[in-house]
Amino acid sequence: MGTIRLLINNEDLDAEAKGTHVCRDPVTGEITSVAAAARSADAIKAAEAASQAFATWSRTSPATRRGLLNRAADLVEARRDAFAAAMMAETGATKGWSAFNVHLGAEILREAAALTTQVCGQTIPSGRPGCLAMSLRRPVGVVLGIAPWNAPVILGLRAVATPLACGNTVVLKASERCPATHRLIAEVLRDAGMAPGVINVISNHPQDAAEVVNTLIAHRAIRRISFTGSSKVGRLVAQKAAEALKPVVLELGGKSPLLVLDDADLQEAVNATVFGAFLNQGQICMSTERVIVQESVAAAFVERLQARAGALSIGDPRRDDVALGPMAGGDLARHVEDLVRDATSKGAKLIRTANPDGLMVPPMILDGVTAQMAIYWEESFGPVVCVLRAKDDAAAIALANDSAYGLSAAIFSQNISRALSMAENIESGICHINGPTVHDEAQMPFGGMKESGFGRFGGTAGIHEFTELRWVTINTQKIAYPF
Repeated sequence: MGTIRLLINNEDLDAEAKGTHVCRDPVTGEITSVAAAARSADAIKAAEAASQAFATWSRTSPATRRGLLNRAADLVEARRDAFAAAMMAETGATKGWSAFNVHLGAEILREAAALTTQVCGQTIPSGRPGCLAMSLRRPVGVVLGIAPWNAPVILGLRAVATPLACGNTVVLKASERCPATHRLIAEVLRDAGMAPGVINVISNHPQDAAEVVNTLIAHRAIRRISFTGSSKVGRLVAQKAAEALKPVVLELGGKSPLLVLDDADLQEAVNATVFGAFLNQGQICMSTERVIVQESVAAAFVERLQARAGALSIGDPRRDDVALGPMAGGDLARHVEDLVRDATSKGAKLIRTANPDGLMVPPMILDGVTAQMAIYWEESFGPVVCVLRAKDDAAAIALANDSAYGLSAAIFSQNISRALSMAENIESGICHINGPTVHDEAQMPFGGMKESGFGRFGGTAGIHEFTELRWVTINTQKIAYPF
């Protein structure tokens, strides 16, 4: 197996220090990829390449940028098998999750292509006679994109597509868990015809992550940082960005609640819970972590949830009949088991559909979770969902908001007015009525509140994040100055 090299200035390069990082298949333990391990010198080289390319790329016509992004979308779809194979090998993703990543990844590129002609300003009435005032949006420069491993095609492309559409150049820092998958993103963009330096991708060893990220944030060419990942790391990124006075878009952790009201279609609510809690082994920022059920329907809901969860298959993600694959690493599996052990020691009832086998962690339901348990507060990022009971609508809203996080939420009720009224009082950037907490579309303003981050990806909201708003005036009359 050849080393996955850095892509800087459209060149395939080894890390300057010749270091590498080995990734292993979560199922077999076999080596899946050996990636070049960048250090500060490589990070600087990538930032400078992007900086040099910015002058030309920022002046490239919207039609040209649109054509290149659409061509890249076609290449993503044409190479779906390569993307899926890399995802499954590096992260343990199932075939279905890998296929959806490719599908939405291509849609993200096409949505970005459509945005190239929507980078708009406006005219603003001026109080000065003969003064034409306007606002203009302009690309910011070099954007640093830091993408995670759990939805590597979706989140890797999201980190680069809109910035490129707006006329910025990009340095993408690949995740240590999936360097091959993120490298494929760079290859489709290069093969689509992006000029040297427009897109650059570097990988690194986990122990060098802080060095590489800090070097990039501090580099004078980097003008925006886009980070998707844990709230813990996001806070560190935000601190470094603040020191450098650079804006950052953060999409962080979640503890997404799904509210089941007493008039809900219980089977639909159960289906949405199973999908939202267990898709990709619960390793999604929007995963349903808490189900808040009104007391009158709680027993019936839990009975149905247990039956549905028990029917899910778990095993090698390369098989077509598997719903859940392995967790992406032993550290993640241990974290889930530690949270479950703490909860059961404090009175929660565990409904486990099967016994865990290494990284194969089966779907779990914790009933009777209280605020004294760590899992009430902490993101599990695994295939476990907590059931909490609420006596009425007000109590359900209070439980939903009793969290440091605020990314996604869902409400199930057959009374839409009631559900919409409740949605207005839930502290989350996203809320779905009669749908799962896990829902993503390329054109939607995606992002959270509180410790789930700030800023929005997707659609025209993304334009605001990756452009500078400038005020420009044209004076058509002579100005009478006071002195």
